[in-house]
Amino acid sequence: MTTSSPAAAAAQPELETITLAGGCFWCVEAALLALDGVLEATSGYAQGHVDQPSYEQVCGGTTGHAEAVRVRFDPQRLSLRRLLDVFFTIHDPTTPNRQGADVGPQYRSGIYLEQPGHEQAVRDHVRELQRSGRHGQPIVTEIEALRVFWPAEDYHQRYFEHHPEQGYCQVVIAPKLAKVQRDFAQQLARAPR
Repeated sequence: MTTSSPAAAAAQPELETITLAGGCFWCVEAALLALDGVLEATSGYAQGHVDQPSYEQVCGGTTGHAEAVRVRFDPQRLSLRRLLDVFFTIHDPTTPNRQGADVGPQYRSGIYLEQPGHEQAVRDHVRELQRSGRHGQPIVTEIEALRVFWPAEDYHQRYFEHHPEQGYCQVVIAPKLAKVQRDFAQQLARAPR
């Protein structure tokens, strides 16, 4: 039998979870996995009304799901605010149901909440972004409680890591990752996970 002391329990970080949709989940996942403090990033399907949807069903645009990434992070190493800064840098939150050439409701911008206290912080952050005029258009990111999240098929997980030479990865994901590396160098993970 093993027991842990209160001091050992206190040393364990309190992890937080949030689900982010910003177009193709391969892009969002690759960018977030580069950050120090992100412990897990799982590509999947958020919201929607079909149980355990397939990629093909979601791409059909009729299931109500958004391609999303469920992120577990250590807020002692990466604040929610900084995580949101990266998220709003790697996608266009002003285009409903579209990110570049990816078109359909599955590519919408969304933040799906699980933690108490995240909603106010997220809404405040979006208001600040809107006031700043940084994006030039109204932000259309939906903000709501996470109702359901289905992990995507295994071949979608860590897609960029496994297929960096693939055309979409080179043309779409690599530039976003380079932007994160340039703009958020202080938040980058020191060693690959």
